[in-house]
Amino acid sequence: MASKIVVVGNVNCELQDVFTKLAKLHLKQNFSFAIIAGDLFGECTSEHELQQMTALLQGSIAVPLPTYFTLGSKALPARVIEQIEANDEVCPNLYFLGKRGTLKTSEGIRIVALGGSLVEGDAAGNKYHPSYTESDARTLKGAHSADILLTHQWPKGIRNGSKVALPEDVTPPQETQCIADICSALKPRYHLSSTDGFFYEREPFFHLPTQDEPDAKPLTRFISLAPYSKTSKQKWMYAFTLDLKAPQPLTVPVGATATPFPSIPAKRKPLPDQNTSYSRFAPTDDNQYNQRPRKRARAPPPGPDQCFFCLSNPNIATHLITSIGTEAYLTTAKGPLPTAKTFSPHLSFPGHMLIIPFNHTPALNSITDAPSRHAAWAEMQRYRTALHSMIQHKSKGALGAVTWEVSRSNGIHVHWQFLPVPADLVSRGLVDAAFRVEAENLKYPKFEKPASRSSSLPEPDSDSPDPSAESGDFFRLWIWAPEPDSESGSGSEKTLLLPLPSDVRFDLQFGRRVMAKLMQLEKRINWKDDIQSQEQEEAEAEAFKEAFKEFDFALEE
Repeated sequence: MASKIVVVGNVNCELQDVFTKLAKLHLKQNFSFAIIAGDLFGECTSEHELQQMTALLQGSIAVPLPTYFTLGSKALPARVIEQIEANDEVCPNLYFLGKRGTLKTSEGIRIVALGGSLVEGDAAGNKYHPSYTESDARTLKGAHSADILLTHQWPKGIRNGSKVALPEDVTPPQETQCIADICSALKPRYHLSSTDGFFYEREPFFHLPTQDEPDAKPLTRFISLAPYSKTSKQKWMYAFTLDLKAPQPLTVPVGATATPFPSIPAKRKPLPDQNTSYSRFAPTDDNQYNQRPRKRARAPPPGPDQCFFCLSNPNIATHLITSIGTEAYLTTAKGPLPTAKTFSPHLSFPGHMLIIPFNHTPALNSITDAPSRHAAWAEMQRYRTALHSMIQHKSKGALGAVTWEVSRSNGIHVHWQFLPVPADLVSRGLVDAAFRVEAENLKYPKFEKPASRSSSLPEPDSDSPDPSAESGDFFRLWIWAPEPDSESGSGSEKTLLLPLPSDVRFDLQFGRRVMAKLMQLEKRINWKDDIQSQEQEEAEAEAFKEAFKEFDFALEE
């Protein structure tokens, strides 16, 4: 059964007003419990505040429903501490979670709390003092999961990727890395906090899938309440419903973003077959399988937790990811074919990108559920169109693009490689000719037109072939030319298909090899010879994101 929960910001000893309002609302809504996200008592030094505290402790102020609180920025009054030590509660229905605590309510809801502000050393030894150490924070990661995370301070980076701005003329709250680490580890459904003077609710964000649940995308909602006030219009109370039986979403809700917290990949020994075959976001290269006979049978293909294109892999290079949609994501290529100077002055980054579906599948035609396959195909095409618009806008029509896909039933995780190319190479037919000649030199089958329309999906009840379900193994190539004097991404496109019979030994670097020769980048044919430092990868990924942000539909939804 779903539980209704109400949260209140800093009360600061305005106990009669707050609990009276809660009682009236509770009669209508029948809440399961309440949470105070911030200082319940505040300074508690004025005559009014002392009278309020006394009335609460003597029972003159009733707490209408089970209510939980932790520490904010102020220490608890001595009389309140005495009550907690003597009775394990402040008064009937009012419970202290501790400054570092975990509680499972009678409804089965797991609350993890960390009150106070971060300090160094052992200064946080007093359990009623509004401070905590990094050791306190690390201990809470052992809770493994939480439905509600309650902290006084904000997690570091919480506003990354968010369009929700802070109110004008406010001081940004202090953010700490250890709270971000707790949120990443526990993946709470709600992360609650409080601030002085304003209310803030970030867009929901989803965490990377886990090995145990490779298809789930745990969602967190971060909400920070304003203090209670008789005059301010800032929201100091927030109610929501929590259903523990509701599964974590398999798709990203509209308006949600990727996690704002960069992950720290776990150290893990790489699989022997992935050192060269499926290294992080690198164009695939499994020719070692064709170079010599193997004495032992090939190991089974890696699962989602070991595939370097799956978000559930703990070793994933998150710093290369530049956009995350609902069915696919975009990343810069490791060891890109161009350099940051190749397309200067139009682009300040290589522009060699990978478009990767979330589905762990060797080929799109392996996805038997048609709606899932169509959704993945449609969003991957949407990324291509957005990339076309970006380079057309940035280059004023001087750059075109090629995209290629290797679709094989014995592959690991299908993806598309996108590469800008001088527009004159496209308009003069040199890109088309280069691929055909190289295929002929390698004694591959001839390129042919695909049976399907390859840039769109057929209308419902249409007899047109479905491009997302193109049958067999193949190498697919899109060659796009920009439309002159247009910045909309419009233009003309040719699609070619190279069938890959089972008896053909196909070079998975075929697309890169052709483009390297055509663009006079032969020294960069092997991506492993062009590995960059992580600092350079991060800089180029950031440069791309800055250029792409106005075209990135994932930021708008």
